[in-house]
Amino acid sequence: MYKSFLKRIIDIVFSLLGLIILSPVFILLTLILTIVNKGNPFFVQPRPGKNAKTFSLIKFKTMTEKRDPYGNLLHDNIRLTKIGSIVRKSSLDEIPQLINVLRGEMSLVGPRPLLIEYLPLYNEEQIKRHKVRPGITGWAQVNGRNAISWDDKFKCDIYYVERISCFLDLKIIFLTFKKVLLYENINSSASVTMEKFQGNS
Repeated sequence: MYKSFLKRIIDIVFSLLGLIILSPVFILLTLILTIVNKGNPFFVQPRPGKNAKTFSLIKFKTMTEKRDPYGNLLHDNIRLTKIGSIVRKSSLDEIPQLINVLRGEMSLVGPRPLLIEYLPLYNEEQIKRHKVRPGITGWAQVNGRNAISWDDKFKCDIYYVERISCFLDLKIIFLTFKKVLLYENINSSASVTMEKFQGNS
């Protein structure tokens, strides 16, 4: 009942309320990032959702498009703007994903949507993460986020997929707010974003 019906109703209600309550922040960041990024405040990228169906993930843009002389994007640490760093540390860059939730592409809670290029690299167990809608936050995010290994991250995702419940979702949301307020595990210690998944050895 919860997984097939109530979870989606809760997603719609709370994502709509979230957008309304956070609208002043949304508008302010849109204006600031439009100036900083010279016209484009959003980062939009195709990601695999439920059943690996592709959708356009929306986030606030925190990095520039600076490239080296050969056309390759520079390292994340170089491209991350000052305001982008603040937005990312406070997790405010995730706010636009409430639109993805309203559209039915994401859920408030679920495995984080990863890159499309990872799809061929998953084993039979890891691909189970696509049995449900991806989430703005998830079990992996409250158990280490980018500070844990890919193996542990996938184990957390499958744990969630196999145990979805209202209680577990509420627990994850509570722990997410706690970690955001305490700035826990915002990024891995080595880089701005976690190292790419290279497949199973």
